[in-house]
Amino acid sequence: MIQIQLVNTALSSLRRNLMRSMLTTLGIIIGISAVIIMFALGEGAQKKVEQQIEALGTNLLMVKSSSVSAGGAKGAAGNVQKLTLDDVAALKREIPQIVAAGTSVNAQAQVVWGNENWNTRIEGINLDVLSAHHWEIQAGRTFSEQEMKSAAKVAIIGETVAEELFGIASMAVGETIRINKIPILVIGLLKGKGEDMRGSDLDDTVMLPFSTAVRRVIGGNSKYQDRIKRITVQVDDPSNMDWVAAEIENVIKQRHRVADDEPSPVRVMNLSQMMETRAEASQVFSSLLAGVAGVSLLVGGIGVMNIMLVTVTERTREIGLRLAVGAKPADIRNQFLIESVVLCLVGALLGLALSVLALIIAGPLFGWEMVLPTNIMLLSVAGTAVIGIGFGYYPARKAANLDPIEALRYE
Repeated sequence: MIQIQLVNTALSSLRRNLMRSMLTTLGIIIGISAVIIMFALGEGAQKKVEQQIEALGTNLLMVKSSSVSAGGAKGAAGNVQKLTLDDVAALKREIPQIVAAGTSVNAQAQVVWGNENWNTRIEGINLDVLSAHHWEIQAGRTFSEQEMKSAAKVAIIGETVAEELFGIASMAVGETIRINKIPILVIGLLKGKGEDMRGSDLDDTVMLPFSTAVRRVIGGNSKYQDRIKRITVQVDDPSNMDWVAAEIENVIKQRHRVADDEPSPVRVMNLSQMMETRAEASQVFSSLLAGVAGVSLLVGGIGVMNIMLVTVTERTREIGLRLAVGAKPADIRNQFLIESVVLCLVGALLGLALSVLALIIAGPLFGWEMVLPTNIMLLSVAGTAVIGIGFGYYPARKAANLDPIEALRYE
């Protein structure tokens, strides 16, 4: 009963100075909302990167032609040495740990259907591209081996292209589109993936058999038909990534007759590792921002202590009167501690509401889903209660130690 009376007394005191109480909680409100928003942004960014890694594929190595020297002059990347389809076949044949070796050529082109048209990315691919990058067919089918060899005029398109041309993506399969005035039959619709790490729409694409792209659509030059810029290699196990990367360089060196002491004709990059490093960097940055936000929460706690000291000074005669009529020093201390904790908790609740509102607004602006970290929200509220006790204890102790006689004389 006594504790309930103390709570009621504390609440009555805060209501009497409502404006001051609200201003005191402002630092807590800003601190709590900043901490939660920073963690939510970090979690959202982490989830976005994980989605991008999943869309990219797992255990991937990117093999690109590198700059090499010829006749004493160093050419631009891929200027002298070019990767070929034979190189792709050799890698799969000589390195059993390679699950898939996807390769593609690409260009921008206008795609036309009836009165509709859309400028998109045209990709000539081999079948390993679909498996290496985890592309799934949601409607229709993929290319057959015969279509890949005969340069058949068929295509698989992404959701974005299908929606822009046909309105409803599922209507695309079976329709004939035109690319550079060439009629192409749509035989499949890709399952949506969203954006990559650069913000490009992965679903804004039209995929053709590699032979179709280089012979009919992208280029008809016979010298170009066997030349590729990069190979995406999927490895069977993450523990084999470094070994396979070294073996790829060895195989390419042997095929292109590059001496061991000369620079490698290719660069091999671990895409999964690059994405994971980006995710870790994003997490560290978010933690630093959350730490800065935590400082503002600490400043808010100092503000609470300051206002409680002012309150003790203003209510010195009241404290003396309570002590004179039988109140124990512990009751006085608890009353002021309760006021301090209530101030912090009210600020925490308002800060939670403000952070949720801010995240609802900010989500579309950042282009990714905001993840409200429940554990951080609970820890933040618990932390404000601790701040209320920690920063309110000194003023409460000072009030409890007042001499009743001196307090009653205070003007």
